[in-house]
Amino acid sequence: MKILAIETSCDETAAAVMEKKDNDPFVLTCSAVVASQAKLHEKYGGVYPEVASREHIRQILPVIAEALELPLTERDRLPLFSLKDIDHLAVTVGPGLIGSLLVGTNTVAALGLASGKPIIAVNHLAGHIYANFIRHNYTYSAESQPKSVATQYAQVPPRFPLMSLIVSGGHTLLVYMKEHYSFEIIGQTRDDAAGEAFDKVAKLLGLGYPGGPLVSKLAATGDRFAYNFPIGFEHEETLDFSFSGLKTAVLRVVQKESQPLNKQAKANIAASFERAVIEALLLKTTHALNAHPVNDFLLGGGVAANAYLRERLSTLLAHRVPSINLHIPPISLCTDNAQVIGAAAAFSPLTPTPAEALNAVARPVLSTSPP
Repeated sequence: MKILAIETSCDETAAAVMEKKDNDPFVLTCSAVVASQAKLHEKYGGVYPEVASREHIRQILPVIAEALELPLTERDRLPLFSLKDIDHLAVTVGPGLIGSLLVGTNTVAALGLASGKPIIAVNHLAGHIYANFIRHNYTYSAESQPKSVATQYAQVPPRFPLMSLIVSGGHTLLVYMKEHYSFEIIGQTRDDAAGEAFDKVAKLLGLGYPGGPLVSKLAATGDRFAYNFPIGFEHEETLDFSFSGLKTAVLRVVQKESQPLNKQAKANIAASFERAVIEALLLKTTHALNAHPVNDFLLGGGVAANAYLRERLSTLLAHRVPSINLHIPPISLCTDNAQVIGAAAAFSPLTPTPAEALNAVARPVLSTSPP
């Protein structure tokens, strides 16, 4: 089965052709294209929704054409796509920015009507989980990851029951799964997501956008114990997260320090902040694993690209629960892309919907159960 998947939930216009073969526990990538808007939104210090949706309109057809590997001469004749080898279409219907989502859903609906291909509606959060079900030959080099982590990623199929930690700019969730698409949220943020906290701290420190990678790069040169920032719900039984208090604590430190902050002061703040975020994630992960025994643990979302999180999580599981396999996707599959949407669609139990009866209208807020 081959799936053409489309992702436009935020500021990445992406398309991919994915293939699921019988008896293969993984989904294969045939082609994948991502058109990033990071440079476009840099001057705003964050994603400007109206600009994002307009850029999706400009990029969506060329991106799909490239994913289908059409010759340049044929791309000029859009939207006459070659879909003869595609069995299903898949599209993100939420969560996300409403304008951005509408570009993807309307485009896929039009393709479905033109081609007669059935459509699978996909929850963006499911995509972050199913990033770990994409077959890859990625090797973690000493330059990209700590050596202690590099040996943890021999790719084997995730085993149910499993637990997934989704850490992104908009969400922080612990999800328990007994089988494919049996999502049970056992912990989530009550206020800000971890990725949002990274972006806000980057702004406080004058680092630019996107903030997460910049904070992490600076943190590598700082003292992680220079400041004792709070860990949300540290002494409570809940498996939920909270990062708003941490953001406020960083703001107070920045205001108290002599201005302008020198590079080392910024590095120490970044390092101490990053440690507090990771400690909160690890603390709730430990409690969740004690309450819900699993065979494997999956990490996903944009913050899953964070080297310090990967290293600490790997060490935690190796020492506390060595029987659990840790699955972390390549960095390219952590941020928004269409490959993970195609992978989630490949395992979806939902009956593909004809385009003329498509109910998968874009929804900016969506539950984490299958749409």
